[in-house]
Amino acid sequence: MKKHFPRIVKITLISVYLIFLAGAVVRMTGSGMGCPDWPKCFGYLIPPTSEEQITWEANKEFQKGMIIVKDEVLFVADGDLTTGATFNPSNWKKYTKHDYAKFNKYHTWTEYINRLVSVVAGFVFLFLLYGALQFRKENKTITIISFIAFFLMLFEAWLGKTVVDTNLKPTIITIHMVIGLVIVALLLYLRFIVTENNNTYKFDSLFNKLLIISVIFSLIQIAMGTQVRQFIDEQVKLFGFDNKQYSLLNPSFKFYFHRSFTIAIVLVNVGMFYLNQVKNLGYKLVNWIVFLIFLETITGILMYYAEFPIGTQAVHLLAGAILFGLQFYLWLQSRKVKQLA
Repeated sequence: MKKHFPRIVKITLISVYLIFLAGAVVRMTGSGMGCPDWPKCFGYLIPPTSEEQITWEANKEFQKGMIIVKDEVLFVADGDLTTGATFNPSNWKKYTKHDYAKFNKYHTWTEYINRLVSVVAGFVFLFLLYGALQFRKENKTITIISFIAFFLMLFEAWLGKTVVDTNLKPTIITIHMVIGLVIVALLLYLRFIVTENNNTYKFDSLFNKLLIISVIFSLIQIAMGTQVRQFIDEQVKLFGFDNKQYSLLNPSFKFYFHRSFTIAIVLVNVGMFYLNQVKNLGYKLVNWIVFLIFLETITGILMYYAEFPIGTQAVHLLAGAILFGLQFYLWLQSRKVKQLA
């Protein structure tokens, strides 16, 4: 198991990024409330595929916990029942966690697939824990980091439930995103411990300072990005998902800061790229970092000027998460070179 542990860490990291991708698609398509309850979907283990399945009808069977939409209100079956000729309120109770009572099969299945990706990642984390336990005597750090990452995944699952229960409350979504990045950092640190043996990098003081600044700048930019996303979510609730032209109507200062701060990020990272090339420092990740910043900039421009073309939001969010991961890992590499210098 020990010899396979680096691969398990890699697969675990990929599973987390797949969650980011699935979540980005959910937000891009406005499918966050495709399933109004959690962990089931309209009370089903496998979601409904038609509106008829969740609509009250006479002489129809329902199992306990199944949810229907009636008069634009969600009702939950109190027990297994067969409906009569008229609706009997005593057999049902209103779903009170939120008042969102719409059904769209595409949104439902998009959100359901998002949840399935998270479940698969959960099982992958169990393999990670089993592998990490093999190191508990020789390297407790590996075991401790693995368990912290796993418990944060459990916390993320609870946050996912809270996101649904609060009808996509923007603050909870932001916390959901930040905790996800913390998990990425922990897994990358774990991967660094078990795989990083490259001592061919060179240390440069200015490069290291720019790297630290770039990591801080990215965290600020991601935080601002989540705030901008909160504003967009509120606009979507106000004007509807189909009216994307109003998503950035009269944006706040945070949007302009987020947009303009990109210039500082580009300058810092281009400076890192220049030093890496001129001084032959050997950090290959810098090239990917510059590419991702370019991708982030292009998708940001497209979202603002072309009214959110399909796919741009997902690419923008995923690229930002990967960018953070690469910068964090590059910092680990530079930190190690400095310690050995």
